Amino acid sequence: MILFKSVSYKNFLAAGNNPIKIDLNSHGTTLIVGQNGAGKSTIIEALVFALFNKSFRKVNKNQLINSINEKDCVVEVEFSIGSVDWKVRRGIKPAIFEIIKNGNVLDQSSSAVDQQKWFEQTVLKLNYKSFTQIVVLGSSTFVPFMQLPAASRREVIEDLLDIKIFSTMNVILKDRIKVTSEELKESESQISFLKEKADLQKQFIKTIESQNKKTITQKIEKIENLNHDISNCETKIVEMEYQIEEKQKELESYKTIEKELKTLERHSHGFSSRIKEFEKSKKFYAENDICPTCNQDLSEDLKTNAIKEGDKEIHKCEKALHKVETEIIDIQQKIEDKNTIVNQISDLTYEIRKQINAMSLNNKYVREIADEIQELRTNKGNIESEKNKLIEIAAEGITAQHLITRLKDDRRNYDLISSLLKDTGIKSMIIKKYLPVMNKLINQYLQMLDFYVNFTLDEEFNESIKSRFRDDFTYSSFSEGEKMRIDLALMFTWRSIAKLKNSANTNLLILDEVFDSSLDVAGTEDFLRILRGVTDDSNIFIISHKGELLHDKFDRVMKFEKVKNFSKVTFS
Repeated sequence: MILFKSVSYKNFLAAGNNPIKIDLNSHGTTLIVGQNGAGKSTIIEALVFALFNKSFRKVNKNQLINSINEKDCVVEVEFSIGSVDWKVRRGIKPAIFEIIKNGNVLDQSSSAVDQQKWFEQTVLKLNYKSFTQIVVLGSSTFVPFMQLPAASRREVIEDLLDIKIFSTMNVILKDRIKVTSEELKESESQISFLKEKADLQKQFIKTIESQNKKTITQKIEKIENLNHDISNCETKIVEMEYQIEEKQKELESYKTIEKELKTLERHSHGFSSRIKEFEKSKKFYAENDICPTCNQDLSEDLKTNAIKEGDKEIHKCEKALHKVETEIIDIQQKIEDKNTIVNQISDLTYEIRKQINAMSLNNKYVREIADEIQELRTNKGNIESEKNKLIEIAAEGITAQHLITRLKDDRRNYDLISSLLKDTGIKSMIIKKYLPVMNKLINQYLQMLDFYVNFTLDEEFNESIKSRFRDDFTYSSFSEGEKMRIDLALMFTWRSIAKLKNSANTNLLILDEVFDSSLDVAGTEDFLRILRGVTDDSNIFIISHKGELLHDKFDRVMKFEKVKNFSKVTFS
């Protein structure tokens, strides 16, 4: 049994830097009241965050940090299982995840994901879905059992009946089946390979014994073909070497082309510089009437003649510059032509290397085939040795066949076990055994809630609901108030089953605004009567807006208020 002792939190949702600590195991029933936004439901969020690292209301985890302080968000939950005391400490900004056992922090070398998985499976033995079906019942984000998909319903029941071990065993078994199948496939491939190898060995022995002339003739023909290919390669190499020689002769005419380009570029630069100088001189005479050196007046005739002379020189230089630039374009085209020839030579050189490599490879094949021919012609004394090799291959085949037989036996056994571990196997038998107990409890709680129908779950956890007049209904056929009665009956049933199996048994039950949603006055009274019947070893927290109607019905009242934008709790 999980005995929850306390939860404390600070800088969490509306809680500020002063921690709020709530004793979870001191009162049978506790009523939690307060205005909207005061922090009534924070106890649920704190428990879910600390235990499962997620938000109950499906918001981003960073939205759980107090929006005013924006850091140092810490939640701690203390509980015990048997004689072992546990504490979970989780925080945001900075990130914290500590699991403390009997006062000692456990090793944190593994990843947070692996730690969380270990914590849920080994310590809590309870996942989020089961927690929200057995410990917490909310009015907003809670998904009732009857609204869960079939797979999730089965997951909750398997947790309750403590039969998820069979699912774990099935996962391990699947890994073993996979390994066995791979080994079997590998062994069968080995048998196939050994058969092929034995056939080749037999053929080889036959070849040695009969001096297979046909094989030798084929190998000789192969050598002739290879030699013909070698001759073709040599011819291609000679042709390409001739082409390279011709291309290199063409390059001779381009030998001085780069030098010519540099000379023309210098001339271009010179003409451009002279144009700039004459432009500068023209500008000087156009803008000045006095010589800045001797301070004498510059006559209009002198200025006019100087400007005209500058225009003439500029015209000459521009004409010469145009001619040089035209020659540069011609030279650049020749350089491109030269580069094309160089690339062609490079391609031919690469092709020659390919032909040489092909010749080398063909020569290697010729030598190998010639050695094989020589061996076929001379190897007469090794027949017994080759027969011994065939015996060794056969022995390997027998060993591999024995392994295949054993692996097939293992596979048949695994298939049998797999059929037992599937949902339709052992788990189905256990569920079938407990279904009558579940259905009986569900109907007992429905009657206690003054809802007289015959509610039955089948092995696939589909419901069948019949009224006293034997009319058939489904869960969705009923009003919200009737659905709430079914949800409550199921929740109390799961808690009873968990207590019976000691699987997900816990001392804690939190109900969020159950009285404020769909229960009428009669339903509320019936529900309180059930609560009084289960408080012997349970601590039940009821979150409600109907505080003034319920105060005298609970052992303790917790009132949440907002003081200067932070939650504050008082007890009475």
